[in-house]
Amino acid sequence: MASLMVSISGVRGIVAESLTPEIIQKYALAYGQYKNSGKIIVGSDSRTSGSLVKNIVNGCLEAVGCKVLDVGIVSTPTVQMEILRHAADGGIAITASHNPAEWNGLKFMDDNSRFLSPEKAAEVYQLAEQNQPVLAGWDRLGSVSVEKESNHAHISSILALKYLDVNGIRKREFKVVLDCVNGAGGLILPGLLEPLGCKIKIIHGEPTGRFSHIPEPLPENLQELSAAVVETKSDVGFAVDPDVDRCAIIDNTGRAIGEEYTLAAAVKFILSKQLGPVVVNMSTSRASEDIARYYNCPFTRTKVGEINVAEEMAACGAVIGGEGNGGVILPDLHLGRDAPVAIALTLQHLLEFGGSMSDLFLSLPQYHIVKHKVDIEGLDPDKILEKIAEKHKDNKINLLDGLKIDDENRWVHLRKSNTEPIIRVMAEAPTADQADRLAETYLTQIRDAAK
Repeated sequence: MASLMVSISGVRGIVAESLTPEIIQKYALAYGQYKNSGKIIVGSDSRTSGSLVKNIVNGCLEAVGCKVLDVGIVSTPTVQMEILRHAADGGIAITASHNPAEWNGLKFMDDNSRFLSPEKAAEVYQLAEQNQPVLAGWDRLGSVSVEKESNHAHISSILALKYLDVNGIRKREFKVVLDCVNGAGGLILPGLLEPLGCKIKIIHGEPTGRFSHIPEPLPENLQELSAAVVETKSDVGFAVDPDVDRCAIIDNTGRAIGEEYTLAAAVKFILSKQLGPVVVNMSTSRASEDIARYYNCPFTRTKVGEINVAEEMAACGAVIGGEGNGGVILPDLHLGRDAPVAIALTLQHLLEFGGSMSDLFLSLPQYHIVKHKVDIEGLDPDKILEKIAEKHKDNKINLLDGLKIDDENRWVHLRKSNTEPIIRVMAEAPTADQADRLAETYLTQIRDAAK
């Protein structure tokens, strides 16, 4: 049975196995108690278990005196935006992000709309393990109300961004194909693209929670989207994960340009408008770093995890940042990964660039990055990484987050996942063959160290 994953990314597991009603109750009560009976936004992606989990969460929050605003099936960034709009004390997004349909989970947020800091998350988890919630009496129970305009409010905030020329985009009439993987994206992305005058073809738009393909928006999972872009002679294709915080781009030739370049393109566009610090995580492509260097802007890397990037962005006043998994963070909107804003910025960038998506991609610094994972169920990932670090102690290594080995024009990053019982292996080099060979070297070393 897969373990319950508890990390700075929240709590997630397989429904009815590691994520049971008892587990959901324990963490929801702890969070509600930690938030001192405040106002809490609750939303979910489209997973079939969403209503089950939400009913438990809402009931538990009500039991400790919280005032719940249920925003329905929405993206994770929409939950974050609603915290700000309603001046709430926090929020819970019910989602397992890119994990398969049998998974679900809880992402806990603070009153600033960001995920809980590692320190605050640890306090909630400690309360959960104590499992001694202070329940409200009959006269102090909380309440649950429903908000139906959350997607519209999120879209309106994006369209009002100073970077967007809405009329200019409308006149361009971009042809766009969307792959919403039967997640929450089908309920927000058409509403964003229609006011922008786009001619839209949607595949897997119904939010059934029965994902039409592996939901992580990696190139190998987007072949149908690529074919649809070519078939319809569209300008661009966008794929999102079930909770719509990650975005991958298909260019006009049907090529998946890679999640890394969603962020790199956004970095180049924003820095062309406003200079300032850029923050990304340790696993993000050097393409974004090269762009920041070109504009002579400060560039910082953090541990992997949205909250780590967001906290550093807040601290240094970053103008753009994110993670190389397609997660663009634009502080002018909110400090969270947001696929809808990534799509809007890409269309504006395309409009101003004047060429095709393929040409825009080729105008960015070119690297090849490969991402693998090794199942380590039942093994200690820290001990495995320690063995490999010792083997490479004479190399230039960074232990901020797992093990990163950096050479002049290539790097490899090994780290245990926050969300799955795996070790991730990311390698980048000037050519695809070099990146593949670099990754395979370390995949072999992980398997050997795990014996």
